[in-house]
Formats: sequence, C-alpha cells, structure tokens
Amino acid sequence: MSIKINKLPQNKSQKEINPDQGFLDLQVTTEKEIQGIGMGVLSNGVPFLNQRGLARLCGVQNAHIGTISADWNDENQKPRITAIKELLSKRGEVVDMPHHECKHGEKIMFAYPDSVCVAILEYYAFEAGENCKIEARDNFRLLAGQALRDFIYTQVGYDPSQKIPEVWQQFHNRVSLVYDRVPDGYFSIFKEMADIIVTLIQGGAPVGCDFVPDLSMGQHWGRYWRESNLQEKYGERVEYAHDYPDTFPQAKSNPQTPWAYPDLALPEFRKWVRNVYITEKLPAFLKSKEKQGMLPPSFAQLAISALEKKGTGQRVISN
Repeated sequence: MSIKINKLPQNKSQKEINPDQGFLDLQVTTEKEIQGIGMGVLSNGVPFLNQRGLARLCGVQNAHIGTISADWNDENQKPRITAIKELLSKRGEVVDMPHHECKHGEKIMFAYPDSVCVAILEYYAFEAGENCKIEARDNFRLLAGQALRDFIYTQVGYDPSQKIPEVWQQFHNRVSLVYDRVPDGYFSIFKEMADIIVTLIQGGAPVGCDFVPDLSMGQHWGRYWRESNLQEKYGERVEYAHDYPDTFPQAKSNPQTPWAYPDLALPEFRKWVRNVYITEKLPAFLKSKEKQGMLPPSFAQLAISALEKKGTGQRVISN
C-alpha cells in the first residue's frame, strides 16, 4: 500500500491545546514512524496516528490538526468541527476529544484514534470545500473503513488478538457481569470505585480474587452510612445481585448481595471517598497487602499520591 505524502512547510502559529483536554489514562504500547507518519497502538488496543502523522496523511499543516483539538469543545462550533463530528456520528461514534494525551517516555503525545483519523481524512478529502486535498482523497480511498486500523497493526507488528493480561481480564470479567445489575436510581460501590481500581492496576497491583478493594470500600462506607444515619437523609439502601466470575473462588457463593445506595447520596459518597477513604482508609488496606507480600514496598504511598493528583485534575502516575 503506497500512501501519498506531500512535504509541507512548518507553521508556527498553531493554536495551543489546553493540556487538560483529551486526557485519558492510556499508554503507548508500540510506536513506529512509516513514511514520516507516526503511528502506534495504545494500551487499550486502539491504533492511532500522532498529530504530525495525521496532518501529513491529510496533506495539511500540523497546525490545522492542532486547532481541531483546540476548538473541539468551543461553545460556537466552527463548520469544520461540526462536519467532522457529523462524520463520526454517522459511524455511531461520539468522542469528548479527538485525541488522547499520553505520556510516552519523556514526551507527551497527542494520539488520534483510527476512527477519528478516518473522519478527519474524509473531511479533507471531500467536505472541506476549496481546502480539499488530493492526497487526502487518495489516502482516504486506500484507508477507509478498517483499512487504516489494519494498516497500523501491520506496520507496527501488533497482533490485536494477543492475550489480555490476566489482571485486566479479571477486572473486565467482573465488569461484564455486574454493569447492568444495579437498580435504577441507585449506585454501586464497585462501579464507583472502578477509577481507583484502574489506577491501582496501572501501578502494578494484582487486583483479583485475593485483592478486592471494593469490598474494603464497601465495608467502610457501610459503617459510615449507618453511623451517620444517612438513610434518614437520602432514603434506604437496597441489596442487589452481584456475581463473581467463575474463575474467582467467591463465585461458589454467587449471587453476592452487596448494597446499592440512592443516587441522591452520590455527592456525599464522592466527597467521602476523596476526603476520608483515599486519605485514611485506602492507605491502611494497601499497606496490609504490602505486608502480605502482594505489593512492593512504598506502593501505598505512590498509589495514594497518584489518586490525589488524579482527583485534582493532575496527571496520574503510571508505570
């Protein structure tokens, strides 16, 4: 497959992208440059192009792709942004930002998922009016549909069928069993704690049948709920069926019956998580796992630091 590339002069007037935009806790699994186009695969298996690579593919200045990201959530949407969002919508996709901000080595990379790349490429191929680019049209014809995804996988030597690490597979299996079990109008501890669990896994915690942090949180929150008589303020909590995957020994006593709490209590619960659980309860839980040899020394300190930074909108530290 021969991609059409034209050399373009540098444009230094690129609109700055807010560093808080487009952030998602993903890492670059593999990266390569082909014909001057930076591409790779993220830790969730999604192939991407970097900003400069996408610009070269579309035959436009790097600054033009940068301004797409910078303008993505402007109150007054430019026609270009509206058109690209409509192209994504036709494929059944809505994205908060067109890029993911990833730390790769010592640098920050703006990674544009393949689906977004195809939509932007289609825009510059057919929808940009007098700004349509011949090379964008030629490349779109080559890379539409799944072709760009397959091309990136092939070029970087990535096998999308490779086995998911066990710790992520276990978490995925739990999520798939319980995501729709909580009654309407209520929230579950497991679902609300998913963000913390992901951060712990990224840091190397072996979250699984012997390491169930949502059980710890549920016990502490349940005690706080009773002692504070929160049912008088928000209404009664209810039990719901929560199954563990067959690979967990806990599955022998399925279904489990944890508590679900009224949605009205969510603001207070999240405040308690930030101000009490993460600062007081979670460190003790993690340190107990350190003593059991399940976690390396100082893991608790690093994990709490990462979670606190995440809670203030700063970047989470991940390995």
